[in-house]
Amino acid sequence: MIKAKNIQKTYGTLNVLKGIDIEIAKGEIVAISGASGAGKTTLLHIIGTLDKPDNGTVEINGHLISGLNEKKLSAFRNRHIGFVFQFHHLLPEFTALENVCIPAFIAHTSKKEAERKAKEILDYLWLGERLSHKPAQLSGGEAQRVAVARALINNPDVILADEPSGNLDSENAKELHKLFFTLREKFNQTFVIVTHNAEFAGMSDRLLHMKDGMIEKYYRAEK
Repeated sequence: MIKAKNIQKTYGTLNVLKGIDIEIAKGEIVAISGASGAGKTTLLHIIGTLDKPDNGTVEINGHLISGLNEKKLSAFRNRHIGFVFQFHHLLPEFTALENVCIPAFIAHTSKKEAERKAKEILDYLWLGERLSHKPAQLSGGEAQRVAVARALINNPDVILADEPSGNLDSENAKELHKLFFTLREKFNQTFVIVTHNAEFAGMSDRLLHMKDGMIEKYYRAEK
């Protein structure tokens, strides 16, 4: 599903990524850990086309995304990649349903079809009674599940998550982690998740530990 080769990235004099090689299979849940400044988020942003490497190539589901112009990158990102961030980044003036529909509208899905699919996903995520609620009316766990629904709306090839449970209490964090595995079972979804949560990292199929811009170790989770 994902192939990244010799990914390098420098900001000014700071060498953030020093030649990263990774391959991630379809349906795999991979956690990326490491100290702050190790390059985790930069790597996730490059895989997700939010940033470009100075050197190296990225393929997602057979599509070579390196070298695409901004317009094509935006279209690819909308269709093929879903994002979940630590702070849900829901638009406060819109309801849960409207927030989930936004990526579908960008993809030129009809309002009727976008709302049908959004309702279906929100219902699956136990939010069927919260469709008309705005973010300020939702709990932290509910808001993050709305963000997950938004990430799923266009049937992306992969979901990238950056500290998705970092702003949740331990109970909601555990429920969110369980949800990722449920979604993998239902949709054969691929997840790449940056996390400091040791419990979740141990649950994942594979853990990549980063240090000083390199992948220091690979761990295969014991099942």
